[in-house]
Amino acid sequence: MAWRLRLAPEKTNINFFRLQWITLGLSTVAVLASFLSFMTLGFNFGIDFKGGTTIRTESSIPVDVGAYRDVLQELGLGDVTITEVFDPTFADDQHVAQVRIAPQEGQEAVTPETITAVEEALRAIDPGMTFPSVESVGPKVSGELIRTAFLAIAGASLGIGIYIWLRFEWQYSLGTIVALLHDVIVTAGIFSLFQLKFDLTIVAALLTILGYSVNDTVVVFDRLRENLLKYKAMPLRDVMNLSVNETLSRTLVTAGTTLLALIPLLIFGGDVIRGFIFAMTLGVFVGTYSSVYVAKNIVLWIGLPRGEKVRKPGNEFADIDA
Repeated sequence: MAWRLRLAPEKTNINFFRLQWITLGLSTVAVLASFLSFMTLGFNFGIDFKGGTTIRTESSIPVDVGAYRDVLQELGLGDVTITEVFDPTFADDQHVAQVRIAPQEGQEAVTPETITAVEEALRAIDPGMTFPSVESVGPKVSGELIRTAFLAIAGASLGIGIYIWLRFEWQYSLGTIVALLHDVIVTAGIFSLFQLKFDLTIVAALLTILGYSVNDTVVVFDRLRENLLKYKAMPLRDVMNLSVNETLSRTLVTAGTTLLALIPLLIFGGDVIRGFIFAMTLGVFVGTYSSVYVAKNIVLWIGLPRGEKVRKPGNEFADIDA
């Protein structure tokens, strides 16, 4: 027989719901603590959300992000983001970067004097450097981005919830939505608590976490639906434990392989993507936890129909091919 790697024994009998109310209570405390952090500490918004100026640079020598950051650090500008731009249409001696600068304290926009100082500092690296474009994002646009980001996360959660309701039961849908909101709120709460930079890349990470988390939730829900038909007399708590145990190996493999890709990027990826990767890494742990200890706890608390009704799982939409 071929050798196969297993991260969990072939058969496990872990009582995941033995501490049902304690785990649900911990999740509730984490969400409330996140809201408290939102109200007291707020977020360390990046340029995308608090406004600023983007300066596009073009040089004949390769972009050295470290050198750019060193010369700009002497200006004391605060939040500065430097990103190299790649395009297959660029010539061999055409090296482009974007420098994003946040407004200084007490100012709504970056002043022309600051922009001039930045350009002069960068010319110390390459006297022939040019600046093809300078774009500014004002407070009004930043406010619209915040509202749009919130609507994107809320809309994605609602859409996933509707899909789960169509495929299963409304109890599954409610558990899924609560779990997804838990993941987003707790992840954002950690960013607020430690004042990590929060920008549009973090919003993209939160949306990705929604998709990752619901994937694991649906797998266990599907196994639960199958087991409800097989074990009609077994208590719901025991059927849930059986379903989670049967999918445990798959859950560990999925989380483990995802972390294999994320952790090297977190260590060696650099400042540009570190916030996004950190949010994703955090989301793997939080999402895996919530799939069992939030979504399933909610369903267990509400209860599910048993008996003949389970033969048509959910409703008339349950057999739609996804």
